[in-house]
Amino acid sequence: MSADPARAAIDARLCAWAGESDWRYDDERFGAAALELFAFQFAHCAPYRRFCEGRGVTPERIDDWRRVPAVPTGAFKELALTSFPPERTLHVFRTSGTSLAERGELHLDTLAPYEASLLPTFRRFLLPDLAATQRARIIALAPSRAQAPDSSLTHMFDVAMRALGDADSFFGVSGDGLDLPRVTRALEGSDGDAAPLLLCGTAFAFVHLLDALEAQGRTLALPRHARIMETGGFKGRAREEPRERLYERIGRRLGVPPDRIVNQYGMTELASQFYDAVLVAPKAPRGKQGPPWARVRILDPRSGEPAPIGVIHVYDLANTGSLFALQTADLGRALPNGFEVLGREPGAEERGCSIAIDELLGSTA
Repeated sequence: MSADPARAAIDARLCAWAGESDWRYDDERFGAAALELFAFQFAHCAPYRRFCEGRGVTPERIDDWRRVPAVPTGAFKELALTSFPPERTLHVFRTSGTSLAERGELHLDTLAPYEASLLPTFRRFLLPDLAATQRARIIALAPSRAQAPDSSLTHMFDVAMRALGDADSFFGVSGDGLDLPRVTRALEGSDGDAAPLLLCGTAFAFVHLLDALEAQGRTLALPRHARIMETGGFKGRAREEPRERLYERIGRRLGVPPDRIVNQYGMTELASQFYDAVLVAPKAPRGKQGPPWARVRILDPRSGEPAPIGVIHVYDLANTGSLFALQTADLGRALPNGFEVLGREPGAEERGCSIAIDELLGSTA
């Protein structure tokens, strides 16, 4: 728990909200909580305060959360953007990269809001058919938390397994790579299970699994209740695998159709995640949704105004200890039932981040 009473109260309200059974998008409630969190982060994160003041935005001057300045996610590669003293850092999540200099970092003084947001969202969009007393078989094509302690994705899988997984849930990647024998044995033996089966991992984790099955000439018929979560990352070190081709290969080798494949949109700098709503709204067009305590806006990169296609901005109230208003480097399309990720905006992170870093550091040059 935070040593700051105001912050502890913010955390407690977020955790209570995440624990409610009524999944309702209350704009008034979100707006009030967002302005309160903005005022706290403005007061306690000096670089962010400079960033906002440079735009003429302070808590006293705005009454709409949509005017809260969003910081480019690339800034987390340069600064520890926190609203708590450095000595209270409990855990650090790092983005993927080839060197520490290229990796963004999210510093946390508590995991409570992160995990409170994670679980109900994970359950709603991936395991909506899981009974209250039931456990799912969760197989993660990822290293364990012990092997990758700074991976937010691995932490998410670990929390979900402990809260929602059965005794046969496991991580299928070790220091030696994909444990193909164990993964295939588990998948082949899942047909008689009554509990839902969830196979999850990055897009290229599935590419490695499918490549191995194809090399052996093997096809697995997963049960009808099986579903797959892939987290994107379709460009590997050696080749690119388009989503359409990956889904076609998954259907052919694993027997899971596209309407049982859920893409997750998340990032290290966020506490909350967004998912294709195909399992909770199977008749609606594929679109991503998130929890009631998070919002996504699609903004024109030049005007900063809402646009049908533009840069994805995320406002995540579970980001209590860092910054809740973030500008991603991803392009998105607004949909009636959520949003669609179109890919990276070329050069967006570099252009926006260089200016933002200058302002966050308070440079007068």
